[in-house]
Amino acid sequence: MKVALTIAGSDCSGGAGIQADLKTFLMHGVYGMSVVTALTAQNTTGVQGIFEVSPAFLGQQIDSVFTDIRPDAVKIGMVASSGLIEVIAERL
Repeated sequence: MKVALTIAGSDCSGGAGIQADLKTFLMHGVYGMSVVTALTAQNTTGVQGIFEVSPAFLGQQIDSVFTDIRPDAVKIGMVASSGLIEVIAERL
Protein backbone atom coordinates (compact mmCIF):
# COMPACT_ATOMS: atom_id res chain seq x y z
CA MET A 1 0.00 0.00 0.00
CA LYS A 2 1.23 3.48 -0.84
CA VAL A 3 1.65 5.99 1.99
CA ALA A 4 1.09 9.76 1.76
CA LEU A 5 1.75 12.52 4.27
CA THR A 6 -0.25 15.73 4.37
CA ILE A 7 1.31 18.76 6.04
CA ALA A 8 -1.49 21.26 6.49
CA GLY A 9 -3.94 23.00 8.76
CA SER A 10 -6.85 21.30 10.49
CA ASP A 11 -10.36 22.31 9.37
CA CYS A 12 -12.84 21.61 12.17
CA SER A 13 -15.71 21.51 9.65
CA GLY A 14 -13.99 18.70 7.72
CA GLY A 15 -14.24 20.31 4.29
CA ALA A 16 -10.60 21.29 3.82
CA GLY A 17 -7.17 20.82 5.34
CA ILE A 18 -5.88 17.55 6.70
CA GLN A 19 -9.38 16.17 7.14
CA ALA A 20 -10.15 16.53 3.42
CA ASP A 21 -6.71 15.25 2.45
CA LEU A 22 -7.07 12.10 4.54
CA LYS A 23 -10.50 11.42 3.02
CA THR A 24 -9.04 11.81 -0.46
CA PHE A 25 -6.11 9.51 0.30
CA LEU A 26 -8.50 6.84 1.60
CA MET A 27 -10.70 7.09 -1.50
CA HIS A 28 -7.62 6.29 -3.60
CA GLY A 29 -6.46 3.37 -1.45
CA VAL A 30 -3.56 5.33 0.05
CA TYR A 31 -2.61 5.14 3.74
CA GLY A 32 -2.71 8.73 5.02
CA MET A 33 -0.68 10.41 7.73
CA SER A 34 -0.82 14.03 8.85
CA VAL A 35 1.33 16.76 10.33
CA VAL A 36 -0.71 19.71 11.61
CA THR A 37 0.55 23.23 10.93
CA ALA A 38 -2.37 25.04 12.54
CA LEU A 39 -5.79 24.57 14.08
CA THR A 40 -8.56 26.61 12.57
CA ALA A 41 -12.00 27.70 13.67
CA GLN A 42 -13.88 27.59 10.40
CA ASN A 43 -17.05 26.53 8.68
CA THR A 44 -18.52 26.78 5.20
CA THR A 45 -18.85 30.55 5.51
CA GLY A 46 -15.24 31.34 6.38
CA VAL A 47 -12.33 31.17 8.76
CA GLN A 48 -12.97 32.68 12.18
CA GLY A 49 -9.57 31.98 13.74
CA ILE A 50 -6.16 30.33 13.33
CA PHE A 51 -3.90 28.90 16.03
CA GLU A 52 -0.47 28.10 14.58
CA VAL A 53 1.75 25.35 16.02
CA SER A 54 5.30 26.30 16.95
CA PRO A 55 8.11 25.59 14.49
CA ALA A 56 9.73 23.28 17.09
CA PHE A 57 6.55 21.20 17.47
CA LEU A 58 6.06 21.04 13.71
CA GLY A 59 9.60 19.67 13.43
CA GLN A 60 8.86 17.07 16.11
CA GLN A 61 5.78 15.89 14.20
CA ILE A 62 7.71 15.53 10.94
CA ASP A 63 10.61 13.76 12.66
CA SER A 64 8.20 11.34 14.37
CA VAL A 65 6.58 10.36 11.08
CA PHE A 66 9.82 10.08 9.09
CA THR A 67 11.60 7.92 11.68
CA ASP A 68 8.80 5.36 11.64
CA ILE A 69 6.86 5.30 8.36
CA ARG A 70 8.48 6.93 5.33
CA PRO A 71 5.85 8.40 3.00
CA ASP A 72 5.85 7.74 -0.73
CA ALA A 73 4.42 11.22 -1.30
CA VAL A 74 4.03 14.48 0.63
CA LYS A 75 1.23 16.99 0.06
CA ILE A 76 1.60 20.46 1.56
CA GLY A 77 -1.43 22.61 2.28
CA MET A 78 -1.90 25.69 4.45
CA VAL A 79 1.31 26.89 6.10
CA ALA A 80 0.77 30.18 7.91
CA SER A 81 4.29 31.53 8.44
CA SER A 82 7.81 31.60 7.04
CA GLY A 83 9.11 29.92 10.21
CA LEU A 84 6.99 26.86 9.51
CA ILE A 85 7.97 26.86 5.83
CA GLU A 86 11.65 26.84 6.84
CA VAL A 87 11.14 23.81 9.11
CA ILE A 88 9.29 21.92 6.38
CA ALA A 89 11.99 22.71 3.82
CA GLU A 90 14.77 21.61 6.21
CA ARG A 91 13.06 18.32 7.04
CA LEU A 92 12.10 17.41 3.49
